[in-house]
Amino acid sequence: MSLTIGDAPFGSRPGSFNFTRTGPDRVLYLEDSPRWVRGELAGETIVSSKRAKLLHETGHLPVYYFPRDDVRMDLLVPTDHHSHCPLKGDASYWSIGTSDNAAWTYPDPIEGAPPIKDLVAFYWRKLDHWYEEDEEVFVHARDPYHRVDILPSSRHVKVSLEGVVLAETSRPRVLFETGLPPRYYIPREDVRMDLLTASDLQTQCPYKGTASYWGDDLVWSYEDPIRAAADIKGLLAFFNERVDLEVDGELEERPKTRWSPK
Repeated sequence: MSLTIGDAPFGSRPGSFNFTRTGPDRVLYLEDSPRWVRGELAGETIVSSKRAKLLHETGHLPVYYFPRDDVRMDLLVPTDHHSHCPLKGDASYWSIGTSDNAAWTYPDPIEGAPPIKDLVAFYWRKLDHWYEEDEEVFVHARDPYHRVDILPSSRHVKVSLEGVVLAETSRPRVLFETGLPPRYYIPREDVRMDLLTASDLQTQCPYKGTASYWGDDLVWSYEDPIRAAADIKGLLAFFNERVDLEVDGELEERPKTRWSPK
């Protein structure tokens, strides 16, 4: 089955795109990635590929699949573990050193599945480091259809909690990210840092980098973001879900996300 965008049906681009519809709300497709992708474990390069394919599945993060010739198969040890996917078939697994069941393949995919036969995929977190070209990628493979736009703004933004003003600015950077509420990044000079205590928490984002936290993990900053997110370097953002946020004098409704108070 081919999927058409504009005048170019993906099904007419040999080897670049394979599309499967498994139901009205379920789509599975495989596309060629132009990126050089590498994964390392314990100082060894386990996979290095300029022929990677990216598998997209509704409700799941994208996953890279690699030709065996681009994987150090001599370092992979087959295990007795198997799993079943109704859209792809039965998967077989390998361990790598002390990283159990870190890689898998579909030796005999079901009819109608994308052409993933014998391609090798990895659990992202079971390797130490991943790179696209020469930039490290954290947490999971980047989705090429996921957007992050950072725009300078002159909106007036005020952040309060229980009646105490924590930040106020007319020079935020607004970060618009696919599937998330807008985040207002505020210069440190416009934040009441004296009311915030540094936290030990750090988190990583494949699209922005490593974040540090303050104030009961209410506010965060990317002190050294990846280059694509350089415009928020050192600025602070508050969880809209847990503070009172006024934008141009109007109180925003707190969004409901996984970061909302339980």
